[in-house]
Amino acid sequence: MSFLFRALAVLWLVLTGTAAHAQGYPSKPITFVVPFGPGSGSDLIARIIGQRLSTVLGQGVIIENKPGANGAIAAVQVARSAPDGYTIFLASNTPMSAAPSLNKSIAYDPIKDFQPLCRIGSFTQLLLVNPGIPAKSIAELIAYAKANPGKLSFASANASSIVAGETLKRAAGLDLLHVPYRSSPPAVQDVIGGRVSMLFTDMATGLPHHKSGALRGLATTRLQRSSLVPDLPTLDEAGVKGFDMDSWAAFFLAANTPPDIVTRLNTELRKIIDDPEIKAQIAATGFEAFSSSTEELDSFVKVQLVKWTRMIKDAGIQPE
Repeated sequence: MSFLFRALAVLWLVLTGTAAHAQGYPSKPITFVVPFGPGSGSDLIARIIGQRLSTVLGQGVIIENKPGANGAIAAVQVARSAPDGYTIFLASNTPMSAAPSLNKSIAYDPIKDFQPLCRIGSFTQLLLVNPGIPAKSIAELIAYAKANPGKLSFASANASSIVAGETLKRAAGLDLLHVPYRSSPPAVQDVIGGRVSMLFTDMATGLPHHKSGALRGLATTRLQRSSLVPDLPTLDEAGVKGFDMDSWAAFFLAANTPPDIVTRLNTELRKIIDDPEIKAQIAATGFEAFSSSTEELDSFVKVQLVKWTRMIKDAGIQPE
């Protein structure tokens, strides 16, 4: 009996300690760790959601950009952070689904080291070329690349742009030079400057340049056309049959974060992401916003890890 009482006492202390911790949360600013640089699609979304979350919780939300190593630098930082709800990872398919296959090694486990928090949504990639390239369609681009083997290059800033570029390269039998970047904005600038021929990038980063004429949009990556650029065909429509790439973003915490804090954050983030005003702000960046439960995100991430591992293998990409 005395053992039972002691065990119950320990359990009571753990539960009341966790509850007390959650009741006092948050008592200081929260940090959103973003695996891409300022001005990227993920950065813009982080700032929109962070501003509203700051108002709701009564604490500041700091945006910390940590680009590099296909998002692995940011992922390691969050995985090793205190599991107290003050460090939130705005992750994407790059560090959570693709980095395990794109990098020779990573210092984190995308499943075991994180607590799924809430999905944010998904976005379409846009294929942009420098206007100096004499191609106004995918068919013309493929023909020009084949007539000039090794002359064209493509920039990448994340897993989506790497896999999209290599998939196009393999599917069409092209000889393209891959030029990697740590974030989308500098990659876009180099394509505008003519130092690189083309790139796949998110709508938030690339659409303004397509509209201004600084870059020429040729196609999008989903099977369905984007409502933001309905005049552009999908790659599947343009002849690269079966090309279908849907990138995503979601929030994660360090593993072992107290359940009450996870529930509190999931509840508030879902309200924010599903708010029509916020959805409209996010949609303007070319991102389709929708939330999820922690359980739904957990299942989704496991499926995506398998999917991206297969896509990377099919594209013939070797880990670096």
